[in-house]
Amino acid sequence: MAEERFATLRQIPASVWVLGCVSMLMDISSEMIHSLLPMFLVSGLGASVATVGFIEGLAEATALIVKVFSGVLSDYLGQRKWLAVAGYALGALSKPFFAIATSANVVLTARVFDRIGKGIRGAPRDALVADITPPEYRGAAFGLRQSLDTAGAFLGPLVGAGLMLLWANDFRRIFWIAVIPAGLAVLLLAAGVKEPERGPASRRVNPIQSDILEQLTAAYWWIVAIGAFFTLARFSEAFLVLRAMQGGMQQALIPLVMVAMNIVYMLSAYPFGKLADSMSHKILLLIGLGLLIMADIVLAQSSHWIPVLLRVGLWGLHMGMTQGLLAVMVAQTAPVALRGTAFGFFNLASGIAMLLASTIAGGLWEHWGASTTFYAGAVFSAVAAVLIVGRSAG
Repeated sequence: MAEERFATLRQIPASVWVLGCVSMLMDISSEMIHSLLPMFLVSGLGASVATVGFIEGLAEATALIVKVFSGVLSDYLGQRKWLAVAGYALGALSKPFFAIATSANVVLTARVFDRIGKGIRGAPRDALVADITPPEYRGAAFGLRQSLDTAGAFLGPLVGAGLMLLWANDFRRIFWIAVIPAGLAVLLLAAGVKEPERGPASRRVNPIQSDILEQLTAAYWWIVAIGAFFTLARFSEAFLVLRAMQGGMQQALIPLVMVAMNIVYMLSAYPFGKLADSMSHKILLLIGLGLLIMADIVLAQSSHWIPVLLRVGLWGLHMGMTQGLLAVMVAQTAPVALRGTAFGFFNLASGIAMLLASTIAGGLWEHWGASTTFYAGAVFSAVAAVLIVGRSAG
C-alpha cells in the first residue's frame, strides 16, 4: 500500500508540486493574519461579531466571485500561469495594509483586495492542475496540492501563536512578518512552473457565448449547486476562533484552534483525493456532510476547549474529504477548453453562498447566540445531503 502511494506521488507532475509549495507559502502568510484577525477586530479595533461576519463573508465571497472572470479569461487567452502570478502578487501587496489598519473599514479594504488576488489566481491555478495531470492521477494531484496548501494553513497560525507569545500580543508586528512568505510565493510561481503549450486553435475563443456554455452539462451544474450548499453549510472559519474566545482560551493560544483544524485537513486531503480516483463521489460527499453535521452539533452545545477541538478536527476531516473531490468533479464534467470557465462559475455560486452564510451566521450569533449559528450550519448540511440522495435516487 505504501509503495503504491509513493508510486502515485512520483507520477504527479513537478509543476503540481511547485503549485502546492506556492500555495503553502501564501497560506502561511494569509493564516498568520487571518487566524488573529477576528481577535484584532474585536479586541483591538472594537468591532462587533456581526461586523466580523460581514467582513469575512464579503471578503471570501469576493474571492470566489472574481474566479469566474479569471477562469473565463484564462480560457480565452490560453494562459493560466501569469494570471495566477498576478493574483498571488496582488495578495502579497495587500498584506502590509493589515499592519497599518486603524479601523474595521481599512481591514475590510485589505481583506477584499487580498481576496481579489485569491480570486484571480484560483480558477486558472485549478485549471492548470487539471491541464498538466493525467486523468487517472487527477484526484491525487488535487489532493496533494490541497495538502501542501493546508500545511501552510496550519503553519501560519502556529507561527502566529508563537509570535504572539514572544512579542506580547503585538498584532501589527506579526502582520508585517507575514509579508515575507507572500513575496516568496510570487517569486517561486514565476520561476518554477512551466505551462503546457497550447495550439493556436485553442486560443481566443470567448467562452461567454450561449453555444459555448451549452457544452457545460446538467451534471456540471448539479455539482455547482452542491458546492454552493456545502459553502452555505460551512460559513467562515472566523466563527471557530470566536467560539474559542468564548471558552476562555488564552488569547495567544487561540490561533492553535486553526492549527488543529488544518493539521487534520492536511493529513486527510491527499489520501481522500487519491480515494476519489476509485470510490463513489456521492458516498464521499455524504460522509463529509455527516462529519460537518456532527461538528456543528458538538460546537453548538459547548464552547469549552475540548469540544471546540473535537469540532475543529471533524471540520478539518470534512474539508480534506470534500474540497479536492469537488474540484475533481468539476474537472471531469467540464470540456478541456472550458475548464477555467467551469471552475469560475463553480466558485461564483460558492462565493454568493459564502456571503450569505457568513452574514446569516453573524446575525444569528448577535441576536440568538453562538449555538443557533452552529445549529443552522447543521440544518444547511442536512439540506445538501438530501439534494445528493435525491439526485442518486433520480
